[in-house]
Amino acid sequence: MSMSDRKKGLFVTGTDTGVGKSVAAAWLVRALQGCYWKPVQSGLTEESDSAVVQRLSGVAAAAILPETYRLHAPLSPHASARLDGVEIRMESFIRPDVTGPLVVEGAGGVLVPLNATCKMVDLMVRLRLPVVVVARTALGTINHTLLTLEALRARQLEVAGVILSGPPNAGNRDAILEFGAVAILAEIPWLDPLTPEHLARIAPWDPVAWARLLEQVGGP
Repeated sequence: MSMSDRKKGLFVTGTDTGVGKSVAAAWLVRALQGCYWKPVQSGLTEESDSAVVQRLSGVAAAAILPETYRLHAPLSPHASARLDGVEIRMESFIRPDVTGPLVVEGAGGVLVPLNATCKMVDLMVRLRLPVVVVARTALGTINHTLLTLEALRARQLEVAGVILSGPPNAGNRDAILEFGAVAILAEIPWLDPLTPEHLARIAPWDPVAWARLLEQVGGP
């Protein structure tokens, strides 16, 4: 597989859990008309992330690829797997062979454990996709975002950009731009109601950065 083929996709991570990764992933899937893959789903009592992404993106069911691990408890993957009597193995993660862009969504943040020795960032290294970081807009986001970017770059992972999630905060956005030396791809406010129609109205924040991303990973 060539380097250009490997880059036809994105890995969506977050600065922490509950930050809005699935909403951002749905926005990307819709905008790129791509496929979606959630390698590890932790928590099966509510609507799965795959179901959320399909509902919000409007793509066909065939574009939502099956999870490699489906774990019952809404905990860190290593803890949920332990409760289920499952061992998460890195060799089980095989990047799906799909036509067009693939949007992969992680669980939690970059240093969330998958097993006794591997973290989510090790899966990112295995897949070697450009990474999109989803960050809150609230107080504390500068530190969390810069730490996440530092962890990714320390492992020579390419950062495609940041998507901000929450009420607009120009000060925090500008600080992330300046100190993170990273593109802001979109700002997604809390949407009430959270519907496909409302999500579809979100435009890229930086058209130049978005055009660069489309050239890199493909899309409509």
